[in-house]
Amino acid sequence: MNVASRLRANRVTLAHGGGGQAMRDLIEEVFAAAFKPESMEDQARLEHAALREAGARLAVTTDSFVVSPLEFPGGDIGTLAVNGTVNDLAVGGARPLWLSAAFIIEEGFEVARLRQIVDSMAGAAEAAGVSVVTGDTKVVDKGSADGLFITTTGIGVIPPGRDLAAVNVRPGDVALVNGVLGNHGAAILAARGDMALSVELESDYRPLHALMEAVIAAAPDVRAARDATRGGLAAVLNEIAGAAGCGIKIDEVAVPLRPEVTGVCEILGLDPALPCQ
Repeated sequence: MNVASRLRANRVTLAHGGGGQAMRDLIEEVFAAAFKPESMEDQARLEHAALREAGARLAVTTDSFVVSPLEFPGGDIGTLAVNGTVNDLAVGGARPLWLSAAFIIEEGFEVARLRQIVDSMAGAAEAAGVSVVTGDTKVVDKGSADGLFITTTGIGVIPPGRDLAAVNVRPGDVALVNGVLGNHGAAILAARGDMALSVELESDYRPLHALMEAVIAAAPDVRAARDATRGGLAAVLNEIAGAAGCGIKIDEVAVPLRPEVTGVCEILGLDPALPCQ
């Protein structure tokens, strides 16, 4: 009997978190089938040539993802978890290599929906050049979680000679952004449907590792980088200014925004440079 024939439930039950055969069936068919780990041991055993390079350093980050709705134009909680963790490594100059993923699943969650999110997560990991090498699943009582929560930990290698940190910023430096702001937060707000916002917006949340490698190659003296997520541009600049012990002057007119994002924020009384989700 193959694995597919054993997972017959249409929805996740408490038995799928109980450590028995039902849990193993869920892990093997949904998670292992998508992520294809080298083994099913209790830990991943990692080896990479970059770890043996003299002066190389490990970079580790972890983040939890709770977003509503779970699927939104341009992505879902799975792609968000992968890209968010990859980006936290990349902006520190690290080359992302491995991820772990822990899933908190609410009882009654549709297996087909879970499979779709996990598959999109695996696709995002492949696109970013990282492997999901270990993980965990827990099932909680119905009403104890908002469908699905994901926690990811990322591991990367910082090549010798790289030192990107906010403390390195100096007076006279210029802050650059790599695109328009607020699309992701505005897209999620619109997708919730609470206020019937009729705007066509997609999340532009993408992995930044290739961009960061290009930036470092073109400007080896770049001092620091940040992934402007939940806190928005204002929070990122405030963090940098605090760490560097200097102020940052912002030309508000120069902040790149799509008219649709500006419109959504005006309706809701939000500043698009501040948290927008």
